[in-house]
Amino acid sequence: MSLHASARWLVTYDITDPRRLARLFKYLKKQGVPVQYSVFLVEASGVKMGNLIVQIAKIVDKEEDDVRAYRLPERTWKITLGASILPEGIMPGEGVAL
Repeated sequence: MSLHASARWLVTYDITDPRRLARLFKYLKKQGVPVQYSVFLVEASGVKMGNLIVQIAKIVDKEEDDVRAYRLPERTWKITLGASILPEGIMPGEGVAL
């Protein structure tokens, strides 16, 4: 993947302090779509994700908090249980709803 090619990323977090949690949630809401509690879908290039992680590092406490970003493959497979909060087509790939 080129550093400038757009990809979909899952950004997940576990933040111990409610104030940092609120700040991170507010920041990520501007960058992507919340798909579950503490999970965001972000469409970004490698360069943009690098910048996003730098900004996140300014918000979180590296000793107490945990933030992870996973690039989704272009062809992915998903299973959903229950109602999705996302409109159809937001997540790529074949899906099976149970």
